[in-house]
Amino acid sequence: MDGVLLAGLVLLVVVVALLTAVWSLQRRLIYFPDTAFPPGGSVLPGAQEITLRTEDGLALGAWHLTPTRAERGITVLVTPGNAGSRALRAPLARRLAAQGLAVLLLDYRGYGGNPGSPTEEGLIRDARAARAYLLDHGVPAQRLIYFGESLGAAVATRLAAEQPPGGLMLRSPFTGLAAVGAQHYPLLPVRLLLRDRFPVTELIGRVRVPTAVVYGSADTIVPPEQSMTVAAAAGGPVRAVEVVGADHNDAALLEGDQLVATVLDLARSLPGLRP
Repeated sequence: MDGVLLAGLVLLVVVVALLTAVWSLQRRLIYFPDTAFPPGGSVLPGAQEITLRTEDGLALGAWHLTPTRAERGITVLVTPGNAGSRALRAPLARRLAAQGLAVLLLDYRGYGGNPGSPTEEGLIRDARAARAYLLDHGVPAQRLIYFGESLGAAVATRLAAEQPPGGLMLRSPFTGLAAVGAQHYPLLPVRLLLRDRFPVTELIGRVRVPTAVVYGSADTIVPPEQSMTVAAAAGGPVRAVEVVGADHNDAALLEGDQLVATVLDLARSLPGLRP
């Protein structure tokens, strides 16, 4: 066999093997769950341990924290990013509760000791279960704010397009998972390989409720330009807030003053907010 032809065949086999591996293992490159975490009382004093029931039969653990000051009548449903567990969002919950907002910290399937494995459709089902729990416990939809963090911003946007809240808060949203993947893996045909796509800009135009988009100017995970594109595509009133110098996982974007102030401003825009 001609040496050039042989080399070409070997290269083809290697490429096919690589693409097959990426196809089969891609969700390990997307989802990074913490499967163990401390009890809620030690991380988030006052939080109630609750169970969410998904439409496909899973029982998911979550934390529900009520305000430590006068109740504003607003609940924030936090759909987290692709890593960690709800324990990492405890500082945000504490700060919001201190301002009179109730908070539900969701953990997706496969995260924080929950059963199942994460997928795009699975995460949407988990968010629906969290919303259903709140409505079943007396929280009106118009008094809900969906707070989506990074990949969770895609989950929150999908949920808002299906079941509108009072307001939508997106932290470091991307335009679509393929766009982020192409940014980090430029040599791979990401758009062809992806199973889970999370198409934020395709959905955000259907969302008519007040929306806020917060992003860091130095984000190395989700390019700031993508977050700005999401804001520009929103179908309702939108406010974009740049946190200057903040990278994706900096404290300023996890629990910082601008972030919390933006949530409060969004809450004040909802009708009938208690002072």
